[in-house]
Amino acid sequence: MANDPVAIAKAVDVESVRFSAPDLPKMRAFLEDFGMTATEDLGDGVLRMRGTGDTPFLHETVQGEPGFVNLAIRVRGIEDLAALAAVEGVSVERAAGGGQRVLLADPDGYQVEAVAGRSRAPVLPSAQANAWNIASRRERSGEAKRITVSPAHIVRLGHVVLGVSDVTKTWDWWRSRFGLLVSDEVRAPDGKLAALFIRCDRGAEHVDHHMLNFASIPGVPPKYHHAAFEVADFDDLMAGSHHLEAKGYRHDWGVGRHILGSQVFDYWRDPWGHRVEHWTDGDLFDASTPVNVADLPTMMGHQWGPAAPADFGA
Repeated sequence: MANDPVAIAKAVDVESVRFSAPDLPKMRAFLEDFGMTATEDLGDGVLRMRGTGDTPFLHETVQGEPGFVNLAIRVRGIEDLAALAAVEGVSVERAAGGGQRVLLADPDGYQVEAVAGRSRAPVLPSAQANAWNIASRRERSGEAKRITVSPAHIVRLGHVVLGVSDVTKTWDWWRSRFGLLVSDEVRAPDGKLAALFIRCDRGAEHVDHHMLNFASIPGVPPKYHHAAFEVADFDDLMAGSHHLEAKGYRHDWGVGRHILGSQVFDYWRDPWGHRVEHWTDGDLFDASTPVNVADLPTMMGHQWGPAAPADFGA
């Protein structure tokens, strides 16, 4: 599958995800234990949570039946929004939290919010960077390492994974609008395209191995799979995992290391079953990295860690 640089707009990164839930205080409590901080209340009834990085908010929740609502993609500027609006026949409008937005719907009806012009937020204190004394490199001398079990320090949203009805059709829509690149294409035993790991195209700048993953599973309707949030480091991930376990939240899968993307992962479920991930130490590629072709066992496999739960692939 070739990467095509021609697009209406250019994605800079994935910005945020939005869910609905019947109990906003309960969601806030979980997300605080997961490692986020509530932002200023804008008075519109939306719970917004941020990390320690400069993104104003990473996770939104509106009152309602449990479900995934949308994801937001940050593009280069207002000119990109205008171009998207012209092609889609929609309007550029003011975005909550600053800047402007265009609301789109992809081939499976997933609502996509393209945003631009939103001021970056002040960076918050995070977990202290932990030096490591590994065999090939000594970084910490004369001091002991002490890690406190506490919520992880989420920095940013890294990627969103969605089940789709037709990977090729979905990719054509996203590529033509946001100028994305394929890191891995995953083929089923019959050779059909089963999934794509997709990254931003920021030229010579290295970016996450994937900001999106689309997968099509026969007999499974399109649906949200998970959103993944980067934490400070491996110690932070492990301390956060023990904290969530002590709080009695539902653990899903981990700790382990993926093959595609290489991230160390730890998956949890929020109080309504939405899968969310802590991750650290993922691969970084620039625009020169070619497309890799993989199979389903490689996509679902891991380099170390426990076996995936039976329902993870579904």
